[in-house]
Amino acid sequence: MYQNILVINLMQIGDLMLTTPVLGALRKAYPQARLTLLADTRWRDLVECNPHLDACLFMDKKGADKGLANLWKFIRKVRAQKFDLVINLHRNERASAVAAFSGAKYIVGYSKPLFSLLFDQTLQNPSIAHHVGWGPGGIFPPHKYVPGWEHQVHAHLNVLRQTLGFEPEDGGLEMALSAENQQKADNLWQEHFAAEDKVIAFNIGASWETKRWLDGYFAQCADRLLAKGYKIAFFGGPMDLAIVERCISQMKHKDSKDLHIFTGKVSLAVLAGLLQKCCLFLTTDSGPMHIGVAMNLPVITMFGASPVPGFYPYDGRSVLLKSPEECHPCGIHKCPRAGEENLACMKNIPVAAAMHYVEDLLEKFKAKPAYELPAHKGDYQCRVIEISKGEF
Repeated sequence: MYQNILVINLMQIGDLMLTTPVLGALRKAYPQARLTLLADTRWRDLVECNPHLDACLFMDKKGADKGLANLWKFIRKVRAQKFDLVINLHRNERASAVAAFSGAKYIVGYSKPLFSLLFDQTLQNPSIAHHVGWGPGGIFPPHKYVPGWEHQVHAHLNVLRQTLGFEPEDGGLEMALSAENQQKADNLWQEHFAAEDKVIAFNIGASWETKRWLDGYFAQCADRLLAKGYKIAFFGGPMDLAIVERCISQMKHKDSKDLHIFTGKVSLAVLAGLLQKCCLFLTTDSGPMHIGVAMNLPVITMFGASPVPGFYPYDGRSVLLKSPEECHPCGIHKCPRAGEENLACMKNIPVAAAMHYVEDLLEKFKAKPAYELPAHKGDYQCRVIEISKGEF
């Protein structure tokens, strides 16, 4: 029986959120164990109040812990905690090194080659794309992009199943807020909205251009919803400010008092607190999408370059829209196609299609805020809608 467990995930916002079911499953299986999570310090808001954790370790990858010497200092801190089980859920060199040299009695999970020699058991991650071949071009064949074929949550839970020998309970995505951050969200909401307001959340930014639905399309959706009496809240980080400004500049109702801009103004924890008061989330494939799912908020999302099986919103009430482009999913950050074919995967998801499902979900859930919607444990497969040309 393991008494001191470390889970490692040093990836981005969405990836970290998709690790949270593992924490609940481990707590259920080892109720007396001390459970610690190692994550990127930038995302501490997401996990520091997780009810299944006893402690968190945070690595400042871009600051104090950057570089080989500082990485080794960090590893020494990990070794000092004398973990008897380490589970690595991030297959890169840094995370693999921390796990491999942790000094734990049993080390399992994903690993880069060489580091895997110090693991007791390693597995492939079937949610992550693989590049097969030598490329690019020339006398060698180009890389072949093979998208992931299993959701990341399922892949992570399978690590527990295969290496620890128990059937993990899947409690879905979770996020808890401190009383302070909950109060900040409550106060901000009261400053902007009345108790009877029905608010639709928008997140239009994403880490890749090919993950972004057209900002003009988002603008049309916002105009239509404002005309129906809904309030609109734009979210996103500081890097999304220019995109949001460009979107709003295309709106007919850009000066509406019912349009509220939170982009670049709130922490991830306060974002979560605000999302749980909204009644629907129109979003790209992004970290905030997964935060919305964790806060029980129905999502409508558009997938372009992203592989659907690996990263769909983990929520049976949500809807994912995709167009039947031959190149989907490509996993490319910038679309190589020219002219009208550039970003065709996003251009061919029309506003009418998105609004059809927006209206469907608003009617189905009576535009109630997320915190009033019932839990739906075990119902995690979203609806995937492939849009046919000319359908809308």
